[in-house]
Amino acid sequence: MQADDFWYALALVLVMEGLLPFVAPAVWRETFTKILALQDGQIRFIGLVAVALGLGAIWLLG
Repeated sequence: MQADDFWYALALVLVMEGLLPFVAPAVWRETFTKILALQDGQIRFIGLVAVALGLGAIWLLG
């Protein structure tokens, strides 16, 4: 993996993260409000699932 790959991946994450607030800010705000209502354990579980899916995708693509 080259150093540039990291920056391209980071840029792609920023693009993906920015799509929903750009296209549908009201939906993004409502979703964010619902996330704020979750307990810490629920948010941690969502983070764990996201990390596991990301690592699984890296493993499959690598």
